[in-house]
Amino acid sequence: MSSGYPLSAGGIDKQMWGTMFEFITWGGAALSLAGLCGLVWCILRVMKARKSGLSDEELRAVVQGVLPWNLASLFLSVLGLMVVIVGISFG
Repeated sequence: MSSGYPLSAGGIDKQMWGTMFEFITWGGAALSLAGLCGLVWCILRVMKARKSGLSDEELRAVVQGVLPWNLASLFLSVLGLMVVIVGISFG
């Protein structure tokens, strides 16, 4: 008899199926939080550089150095939110 869960015939019951997607949801939340921490770090790094009175070229170099970290953090945050949505939708 099928319970409506694709893996229930393979030994994974309804409770374990829900637990698996809870882990996926919390893992996505952790990814999103890590991305958010990276974004905050980027903001603080540029603010520190602006307050230190660097020249235009030096400030531009700092911002160019932070830009890849900023984009990676944003991507990680978006990826984490997508995983949360998948976990909630299937859980």
